[in-house]
Amino acid sequence: MAYGYWGKVLRINLTTGKVSYEKIEEDIMRTYIGGSGLGAKFLIEETDGDTDPLGPDNILAFMTGPFTGTRTPNGGRFQVTAKSPLTGGLGEANSGGTFGPKLKYTGVDGLILCGRSDKPVHIFIDDNEVKINDAAELWGKDTFEIADIMTERYGKKQETACIGPAGENLVKFACIMHDGREARTPARTGLGAVMGSKNVKAITVLGTQRPETAMPEEFRQSMIKWAKTLSENSPGMRKYGTGEAVEFIEAAGDLPIKNWKEGQLATCGQISGVTMTESGLLKKSYSCAQCTIGCGRVVEIKEGPYACEEQGGPEYETIGCLGSNLMVDDLEVIQMGNSLCNKLGMDTISTGGAIAFAMEAFEEGVLTEEELGGRKIRWGEAEDIRWLIEAIAAREGIGDILAEGARAAGKRLGGIAEEFAVEVKGLEFPAHDPRAGSTIALQYATSTRGACHCNSNTHPIALTGETSGHGFMPPQKYDPRDFGEDTVNLTINYQDANAMMDSMPICKFAMYSLDTEFLGAYLTLIKQVAGWDMDKDEFMEAGRRIVTLKRAYQVKCGVSRKDDRLPPRMSKRRMNGGMADHVPKVEPMLDLYYEARGWDTYGRPTTETLKKLSLEWIGKL
Repeated sequence: MAYGYWGKVLRINLTTGKVSYEKIEEDIMRTYIGGSGLGAKFLIEETDGDTDPLGPDNILAFMTGPFTGTRTPNGGRFQVTAKSPLTGGLGEANSGGTFGPKLKYTGVDGLILCGRSDKPVHIFIDDNEVKINDAAELWGKDTFEIADIMTERYGKKQETACIGPAGENLVKFACIMHDGREARTPARTGLGAVMGSKNVKAITVLGTQRPETAMPEEFRQSMIKWAKTLSENSPGMRKYGTGEAVEFIEAAGDLPIKNWKEGQLATCGQISGVTMTESGLLKKSYSCAQCTIGCGRVVEIKEGPYACEEQGGPEYETIGCLGSNLMVDDLEVIQMGNSLCNKLGMDTISTGGAIAFAMEAFEEGVLTEEELGGRKIRWGEAEDIRWLIEAIAAREGIGDILAEGARAAGKRLGGIAEEFAVEVKGLEFPAHDPRAGSTIALQYATSTRGACHCNSNTHPIALTGETSGHGFMPPQKYDPRDFGEDTVNLTINYQDANAMMDSMPICKFAMYSLDTEFLGAYLTLIKQVAGWDMDKDEFMEAGRRIVTLKRAYQVKCGVSRKDDRLPPRMSKRRMNGGMADHVPKVEPMLDLYYEARGWDTYGRPTTETLKKLSLEWIGKL
């Protein structure tokens, strides 16, 4: 058994009720690492382009990595993978909180759910047993209610991942929630709908086992050093959270405003992390397992129409997608939407995208008051937003159409409505604008799961115009308008590094907090935890292998060059704001990108590339 791992995953067949443990050899772990890489390997082995994402043949894989369950700074994360009901391709989402480490404490490196239960169930996993319990009395309850029930039933040491009514109703962007009112979530690509399709309401983990590390004393010293460095280098994030730079982001032309039509929002400072802190809305910060940054927000609104008890507050992406993109400049209204999405179990990013789509459709007369049951849906109106969130989760009226996602809703309404859907491969945009930098555009177009700012995480480079290289590439100045080799190489290198971060897994904020020390720090930690003497070349090759593996799955699902594009809205200049005159040129970058990756002109990894990366077992694509 490799250090840092248990060398096995737990598999539950929900159709038959069979529970089994499957061994994972060390060479497989070193090749695919864990998290994103190992989840993708299971997915491509067990599903294909014909698999119904909401059918019993899909799998739902919860994967940890070598750092999960150890004291590795910012290493308490996990990854969930399945075929996505929203995009029809590879779906995955990463999360922090405490669920990942506590799953690891039960003595497994991951959990795979397959098949479908014929009735609602609750899965309970501890050190010595796995129980599949009837959950009829839990069905219909929101995620906060489920957290309270499980704490009362099993105590405070347990952790539960669950779905809300949106997952039960198979909303295509339903998410999986955990950590109770702190509200951590693997949110994107509709994994909550997959869990709902399997009739699994909740998964509770309660374990006491800790994985061994290869070099315990050296690891302890490194842990102390890097935890301190991460903390010292992130004072703004700790004080103001991920929304600390809303005003800077708006000035740079990177903030979503009015379904991505506008470039400026004069009142954006009212919804920043600074305002959240200084207004008294913030009660305290929240840290995921093994995190010394503490960017999570816990807020409370004591009175008024949006009063709420202490609970997880909005992060930057929620501020952008449920705030500025809907023309909301009131943090209490954003928190109302955030809280509803958390309780009902919906991705705030895609929910915001779907609502922005609907508001523009109403503004343009594509949706009428008659079709909305006599209602209006207007920019910035809190009660309209509340109504739409609840309608989507319940699949009532227009909510049933929006629950399919913005792309599907655009096709359903037809005509110019398709112009209002701001998505890539069916996944709604996160809160960063590709017109703010070509590397953002290229990462959205080529990301495995669709519009995703986390797959290369280069938006800070686009906005600042420089990168330190973080130890895996040389420092350089960067022109955000470049659409040549500089942008392609930058995007590829950061995609490969971030694929490794999602597989170990570690928090994305570690990279920018550690700056030039990032790669050296985590190569040292890999050696001390897993016992692997990995260098930069092996690290980056493993990342490239994972990116290519996931692309191979997408090809099997029908993805090709035609899908590596931005929506029509991104071909239009904005009238004002930072980078207002910049329209990213994705098409000329694709040939350079495909050539550098060893993919053919249609975006398919070549046989030679698969062989070079030890992926020949996939076969010809």
